[in-house]
Amino acid sequence: MSDFSKEYRNKLFGEHVSQLAKTDPEYAQFFDNFAFDEVINAQCEEGQAPIDDKTRLLAILATLLGCQGLDAFHFMLPAALNVGVTPVEVKELVYQATAYLGFGRIFPFLKVTNAILDNRGVKLPLEPQGTTTPENRVAQGNQVQIEYFGEQMRECWKNAPSGLKNVNYWLAGNCFGDYYTRKGLNDRQREIITFCILSAQGGCEPQLIGHALGNMRVGNSAGFLRQIVEQCLPYIGYPRSLNAMTAISRAVEQSQNK
Repeated sequence: MSDFSKEYRNKLFGEHVSQLAKTDPEYAQFFDNFAFDEVINAQCEEGQAPIDDKTRLLAILATLLGCQGLDAFHFMLPAALNVGVTPVEVKELVYQATAYLGFGRIFPFLKVTNAILDNRGVKLPLEPQGTTTPENRVAQGNQVQIEYFGEQMRECWKNAPSGLKNVNYWLAGNCFGDYYTRKGLNDRQREIITFCILSAQGGCEPQLIGHALGNMRVGNSAGFLRQIVEQCLPYIGYPRSLNAMTAISRAVEQSQNK
């Protein structure tokens, strides 16, 4: 292992010795050198600052949720907490993933999260983070949609085809009203998380382009998004990472053609 990867690994995991270093030492060496040195120290685009550890780990956790990497999530969550990701931020990440992955796929991650937080002495449940009521969740969620994606989202369910009216209404009230309006994460973090979840699960390229545009509207530039994809590449591989890069490029084209 390179000196940097050893140092960075210790920063994330302390003195923990990877089981893979015992059973698969060659694999552990080239993966760690790539993920914990080469990728982290990759040259940034002009005008872009390096990704900070907290943002990197939030993105990686979201990516692992998206690709259903439960064992890797179990391994990386303590590392995220060690570099400053808070229990509230982790819970909000897992909660928000429900809108994009469904309860059936996030439930094992929620159980792992609770077990790790409990083991670290975090009292559960955490303080409530909700800001809406049953009466205003649709309006508040729709306002978030408008801020992220534009005025065309205002009460968009009313003009939707009959087969999509319910789903578009639920997108406003449930996806955005129940999750995005919560405290614990800011707009930029929530859109990064969504982009990573979508890119990691694959097959969501139209939504990925839409959320690349949403990211840019809340202040996450195309260059920043490309850095995020690079940091998450070791965890989802090249095909889905290249698809994510293409989605960013198409989002840039759409924004320039408006």
